[in-house]
Amino acid sequence: MTSTPSATRPFRAADLGTLVVVPWSGEAPDGRDMPYLLACSLGDAADGDAETTAAAIERLLTDNGLPVGGDLVDGTQRPSLPVTLLVESGAAVLHMPTHNAQCVPTPEWLAAVAQRGYAYLVFTTRPWPEVVPGRPIEPEALAEFAGADDTLRAAAHIVLPARSLRG
Repeated sequence: MTSTPSATRPFRAADLGTLVVVPWSGEAPDGRDMPYLLACSLGDAADGDAETTAAAIERLLTDNGLPVGGDLVDGTQRPSLPVTLLVESGAAVLHMPTHNAQCVPTPEWLAAVAQRGYAYLVFTTRPWPEVVPGRPIEPEALAEFAGADDTLRAAAHIVLPARSLRG
């Protein structure tokens, strides 16, 4: 029996598992609210485990020029960035080459993104299996996961311009 090394294995969107996007806002160093988005998988790929999922997300990010654990990517300076954010009718939609993920942010988040014109996306390879899509996440649980060094080091960090259908 032979196996294909993961580095040369074809990308399979199913290996990403269930992707979730969690919005929150908080005060930034400039004193204004910053709209954040956390994107991660539940680690539930059908043909693999959390390791498979993490590798698939890392490949998705790096194949699209988004370094994991690297420098901040300023999407306001990269109009051809393959990850986009649409904010419309009270929803935020993260569009990626193989997936779309939608969330319903708070009015505070929507006000912050309207004021700044962008959101700060943390797209981590670290799975968060405790999240149940459609159920609220306790602020303490979000702060613990999103603020963990393991989460932040395993993430691409992107300033993502907010677009709307109106332009």
